Amino acid sequence: MRRAAIFPLILLVLCLGAGAAFSDHGDKDRKRERHQEGRGLGEYQVPTVNNPLYKEQCGACHMAYQPALLPAASWGKILALLPEHFGDQVDLSPQDRAALNAYLTANAAESCGCKISRKILKSLGGGVPLRISQLPYILHKHEDDDIPAGAFERKAVGSRGNCKACHPTAEQGQYDDDLVRIPR
Repeated sequence: MRRAAIFPLILLVLCLGAGAAFSDHGDKDRKRERHQEGRGLGEYQVPTVNNPLYKEQCGACHMAYQPALLPAASWGKILALLPEHFGDQVDLSPQDRAALNAYLTANAAESCGCKISRKILKSLGGGVPLRISQLPYILHKHEDDDIPAGAFERKAVGSRGNCKACHPTAEQGQYDDDLVRIPR
C-alpha cells in the first residue's frame, strides 16, 4: 500500500518539474519573440518613421532619423534643448513637443528590439548622446577601411549626420553595408 501512495507522488513531482522547465523555456521564447516580434526587419534595419508631425517638424531641416537609433533619454534631452537645436532656433508648441516626445519615447531604441538598436544601447554604457553620428556603435561601423579618407567632408555628403548621402535606403530604415554608395 505504501508503494501505491509513492507512485502518484513521484509522478506529481516529475510533472511539476517538467512544467517549470517548460515555463523557463517559454520565458526565453517570449523574450526572443519580443526582440523579433512584428519587426520582420533585416539585420541592419530599423522601423521607418510613421509619424506625420515628426516628419513635418524634424524632416523639414534634416532626415527624420528613426527613433530606434537613440534611447528614450536622448530623445527627451534633444526635445528639452529644442529652443537651441544645434545652432538653429526651433519653436514648437507645448502640444507638439508633448506629441513628439510620446512618439519618440514609444519608438526609441529600448522599445524596438531590432539588432541595430540593441547594439547601439550596448555601446552607450548608459550614456545619453545627443547626436546619432556620435554613437559609439555608429562611429565603430564608420571606421571601416572601405570608407575613403575625407568621405564625410565631401560636398555630396556634407557630414556624418547626412546618413542618406551614403545609405540611399536610410529613410526606409535600411542601413545594410551592401547597399552603401559613397558619393564622389
